[in-house]
Amino acid sequence: MASTPIHRGAAALLCAAILLSGCGKTISITDSDDAKTPAAPPVAASSAAAPTSAAATEPPAGGNGALQVVDSTAAQNGKNGDGGTVIGVAIQEKPPVWVQLAAVTSPPLNKPHLININQAALYRFDKDSAKPSTSNCNDDCAVTWPPVMIEEGGAVYLAGVDPDKVGAIRRADGNVQITVGGWPIYRFAKDKLPGDLKGQGVGGTWFAVGPDGKKVK
Repeated sequence: MASTPIHRGAAALLCAAILLSGCGKTISITDSDDAKTPAAPPVAASSAAAPTSAAATEPPAGGNGALQVVDSTAAQNGKNGDGGTVIGVAIQEKPPVWVQLAAVTSPPLNKPHLININQAALYRFDKDSAKPSTSNCNDDCAVTWPPVMIEEGGAVYLAGVDPDKVGAIRRADGNVQITVGGWPIYRFAKDKLPGDLKGQGVGGTWFAVGPDGKKVK
């Protein structure tokens, strides 16, 4: 977060003023072309608190909209349901309006790994890259491994995840995909029940993703 020290009392007041109960920030969406051109100056709000008005969440001109990243759960921010995140083999016809990422520890893994609001395990793909953040799972691959998408201008709620690890890229189809530690993240369509980890180790390239973006074995 910010490098300038903040006293505990001041930090608590700041958190209370942001999105009800959580500290947050805004992040810009990285277009695929950004990896081929020199980096632009950072967006002024990239390390600032998340906007508190609806107008502030609207995508700026040019389509490179900002997402809110909130360091508290959806429920703590008054959200009910799943934000539009689907389960199992169901096709994600449109991006969710909000997404929740939570770090849990569950057998057979003995290290924290990420799940979504529906308690579906989330994965990363070794054939992707984190620097720059790039997804190489498209077409049929993206049917089996649905990208964790989000509506442009939406919110990402967190539990046990450092907000500074969360980013977003624009996929080849124009949809926005969430990244953790630079790595694009996915579900596995064959995970139908909470706790399923059927995607773990598939092809020697798919692994549960940790809260820092590293693969969990």
